[in-house]
Amino acid sequence: MHSNALLVRDVMTRRVAAVPTDAGFKEIVETMSAWGASALPVVGADRVVVGVVSEADLLAKEEFSVSRPTLTQQRCRPRDLAKATGTTAEGLMSSPAVTVPAMASLPQAARLMARENVKRLPVVDSAGRLEGIVSRSDLLKVYLRPDEDLAADVQQDILGRVPKGAGDNLRVRVTGGVVTFTGAMADPRLAPALSRMARAVPGVVDVVWDLDRAGGPA
Repeated sequence: MHSNALLVRDVMTRRVAAVPTDAGFKEIVETMSAWGASALPVVGADRVVVGVVSEADLLAKEEFSVSRPTLTQQRCRPRDLAKATGTTAEGLMSSPAVTVPAMASLPQAARLMARENVKRLPVVDSAGRLEGIVSRSDLLKVYLRPDEDLAADVQQDILGRVPKGAGDNLRVRVTGGVVTFTGAMADPRLAPALSRMARAVPGVVDVVWDLDRAGGPA
């Protein structure tokens, strides 16, 4: 697949544990332990994701197991108190689930994780069915792309679009994910646009310029 078309489905983990809405408390804990997961998607009919149950959701039962909630807790934490009495995934889960489409881009997934302050997201198809899990570490896999692959993408997809005569002597090298433009460029006004395009290539860490003569940013 072309690097600029990398999607969540390309980096997600496809083998994923999930629990049905009627899964019991102990079953949820056992599944988390077996999979080394701190949260599990909760699925309904046809594996449609309806919620997520996390360790934090389960710990509410432990917190309120031996003491009555204070008036402040009753007023400020009604959801936690409700979960403390839950015995199945349906009563324990956080819903609606924060999910990401399999066809979403990696930047879209990263922004969603940051906005929702979560470390992983259930990945769903167009009908909301569970397809996998994408984590922060999955999104970082793109930075493992070989430098030669990044250089080939920049050469073909960015320099290949420069108008004839404007960048015929422009070259690119990549080291440690950093793109360096070298050579000469007839129209230096193209430099900012080329920098933006190069930074958008999945796996590129930074862009620098080292031209033979004035023609781009330092």
